Amino acid sequence: MSDAVISSIISGGLALVGVIITVRTSNNKLQQKIEISQAVTDTKLEELAREVRLHNNFAQRVPVLEERVNVANHRISDLEHQVENK
Repeated sequence: MSDAVISSIISGGLALVGVIITVRTSNNKLQQKIEISQAVTDTKLEELAREVRLHNNFAQRVPVLEERVNVANHRISDLEHQVENK
């Protein structure tokens, strides 16, 4: 083989090694960014789920409180009528 062919093969091989290293490094950096982004998304989702649970608990308690207020208002009205009738 001639020297030109051998040097072309060596140059091509080194270029291929360089491309492979560059692609792997870029892929690793991209993978790390994706993992960080996923962790942030998971944290935000957990916080949102916690807030929804708190809201649901509040939404369940409001009708109970409204009923208690209605009962208290009726009792106050009854007591006012009793005081007026005496």
